Amino acid sequence: MISLPIFLCVTIAYIVKGMCGFANTLVFGTLAGFFTDNVNISPVDLLLGYPSNLLIAWTERKGIDIKICGPLCALVILGSIPGAFFLKVGDARLLKVIFGFVVVFIGVEMYFRERKSGKSKGSPVLMVVIGLLSGILCGLFGVGALLVAYVSRTAKNQTQFRANNCVVFTVENTFRLLLYGFSGILTFDTVKTAVFLLPFMFLGLGIGIFFQKRLPERTAKMCVIVLLIISGLSLILNNLL
Repeated sequence: MISLPIFLCVTIAYIVKGMCGFANTLVFGTLAGFFTDNVNISPVDLLLGYPSNLLIAWTERKGIDIKICGPLCALVILGSIPGAFFLKVGDARLLKVIFGFVVVFIGVEMYFRERKSGKSKGSPVLMVVIGLLSGILCGLFGVGALLVAYVSRTAKNQTQFRANNCVVFTVENTFRLLLYGFSGILTFDTVKTAVFLLPFMFLGLGIGIFFQKRLPERTAKMCVIVLLIISGLSLILNNLL
């Protein structure tokens, strides 16, 4: 899996992570999907993203609200089990097409959400649906963007938003490390690949943080949205034609 395109995928993905605080998995999964299968992508991305989620959760710990992150942690873990199973036995080409549609849907949802202002009250039913779907997506692709969409509607500020998202991601990452290990998805070769890619992860993260301090938050998010939609459509067409 180690090649120049993969190095570039990791760097670009973590530039996005540094700028926005999320979406690294969507970008990495979409771009790397042109070169390898999701069963190879998800465990590598998990190992690369785990340290950053731990760090953000700790530094933003004052914003943690157990009423937000607690139920979501449980639901995501439940959904991760069938997600990991589908990742191991599913058809690689079909998974890429599904992932492409998920990326486009999330990109469009993010676009319309950016055009709205204010916070909405979290619905318990919506929380259950999003939690389970997010768990399945995390098990399959490591994608937690549905969680981001939900927490962004309920968090009072950016600190609470980052803190609760990363707590859920950290709990889910820990569970998925064990799940991938026991199911055989996480291998020694995967660990070696992640270690080799770590410098590029830190490089991208540093570049993203540099731009984050100089670009308006809305501009940075809109750049990510456009990238997601274009990448998702390209992935769908590439695997259907």
